[in-house]
Amino acid sequence: MLALALAKIAQCIRALKTVPTEHIAPQLYTSVHRRTCSSVSAPRITTHYTIHPRDKDPRWEGIEMERFADEADVVIVGGGPAGLSAAIRLKQLANEHNKELRVCLVEKASQIGAHTLSGACLEPSALFELFPDCKERGAPLNTPVTEDVFSILTEKHRIPVPMLPGLPMRNHGNYIVRLGNFVRWLGEQAEELGVEMYPGYAAAEVLFHEDGSVKGIATNDVGIAKDGSPKLWTIDEKKWRPGRVEHSVGWPLDRNTYGGSFLYHLNEGEPLVALGFVVGLDYTNPYLSPFREFQRWKHHPFVARTLEGGHRIAYGARALNEGGLQSIPRLTFPGGLLIGCSPGFMNVPKIKGTHTAMKSGMLAAEAIFPKVTADSVDSETAGLHVPEYAEAFKNSWVWKELYSVRNIRPSFHNYFGLYGGMIYTGAFYWILRGKEPWTLKHCGLDANQLKPAKDCTPIEYPKPDGKISFDLLSSVALSGTNHEGDQPPHLTLKDDSIPVNRNLAIYDGPEQRFCPAGVYEYVPLETGDGMRLQINAQNCVHCKTCDIKDPSQNINWVVPEGGGGPAYNGM
Repeated sequence: MLALALAKIAQCIRALKTVPTEHIAPQLYTSVHRRTCSSVSAPRITTHYTIHPRDKDPRWEGIEMERFADEADVVIVGGGPAGLSAAIRLKQLANEHNKELRVCLVEKASQIGAHTLSGACLEPSALFELFPDCKERGAPLNTPVTEDVFSILTEKHRIPVPMLPGLPMRNHGNYIVRLGNFVRWLGEQAEELGVEMYPGYAAAEVLFHEDGSVKGIATNDVGIAKDGSPKLWTIDEKKWRPGRVEHSVGWPLDRNTYGGSFLYHLNEGEPLVALGFVVGLDYTNPYLSPFREFQRWKHHPFVARTLEGGHRIAYGARALNEGGLQSIPRLTFPGGLLIGCSPGFMNVPKIKGTHTAMKSGMLAAEAIFPKVTADSVDSETAGLHVPEYAEAFKNSWVWKELYSVRNIRPSFHNYFGLYGGMIYTGAFYWILRGKEPWTLKHCGLDANQLKPAKDCTPIEYPKPDGKISFDLLSSVALSGTNHEGDQPPHLTLKDDSIPVNRNLAIYDGPEQRFCPAGVYEYVPLETGDGMRLQINAQNCVHCKTCDIKDPSQNINWVVPEGGGGPAYNGM
């Protein structure tokens, strides 16, 4: 979750002064000597200290931890478009008003942009507000959209859908970008303004004042042993159409499974395309594999003709927050607030959230600035509460945009599924622009939507051909994913017995299909009389799908050591 921690004294992570252990909360940037231990108990899946606390582990007796603390005015967790926009806007305001303001940003990726993944077709409104001279500053806006194509796919054919003015999928005026490169550029602008950037530090814990308000954040511990102690392609240049944007719905998904595809032609000096496939995580069939649906989609005649003769050069995966207006939580709390995509600011029918995420960061900065720079602050809690941010958000164009499309995604929950949703969009959004006097509801948690395997038909997926479609592990290898091998797996289980006794028994082990990185697999016990869940945490691309879709809600994704994870190169 992307958050801002606010306080006149907020804990950051830079080692500027040593603080005695008893004076600070645990897990504020720590280090210990590595030690390898073995347990006499039966092997267990989860060894992470969030499940098995170290104060109850005799192996940790006598181990001294050196902890460090630092102070800042504002600490931003997450170096994506929202966090960087908030940091930039804060420093812009500080410079305009000749105020000293220390802004720190922590990011779990080893480099700014290394965990960033998107199509992406950027709507530039928030960028132009933040930097009216962004083009002169070298913003990587190399590919303006020149052609918009939308299709309904059947197994062998394509039904074109005209992109009428006013429809949310129309991309006139937008830019096709590699979002990782765009985020890296934002990071450069933030550094020029004086934002202190700390990539490679994973925020693992929220620290609280005695009154319950947020005090700051703690990074995770390092030096602990393992036992507890969408793709980019280069294509045939003859098929390359820079600026062309293609979207589709329909095949290979059935009408009651929400999803669709994108294929964007980039203008980056070589014939590059970015393509991906989105599957709503409220699908019901436990045999469905989003990754393998993606591979199947690429063989559609309309898609394959672009990819034939090309080469895949990168791979990644992420989960999108598509709850929209109905799912936005409370945005402020004493000591902090929520910005970016995590609270649900993505415009789902547009498949765009970068512009709204950036604007939320800017709104947050403008609400925070007068409070953190005031000579005296009248606050009921030690951590500053800034309800003005939520008020500013409701008065912004982001709220108006999300309100206008609030009913499009839930309208797909009907007997006709995809087709009913498209009829609703045409009849009510295009005509009324979201002004209908009702608000539809979602069907519930994605984790609760799976049907038992016995009530579903297994899906027979074709074998990959190695030219257009590929196997999972060779794809993950292209993500550059890497973690320190000798650390507790960051995919933790609340109960190690549930995967076999419930997920495998009732749903045929859906985690081995919904994970896009091959992290989870069921393997035979060494005794040969059953199965066990094996977690390949090294493969994790940090998409967090498992935390969302697990039907038992038994998986808890926590941050690994900072710097680990995928290494997307401008995805």
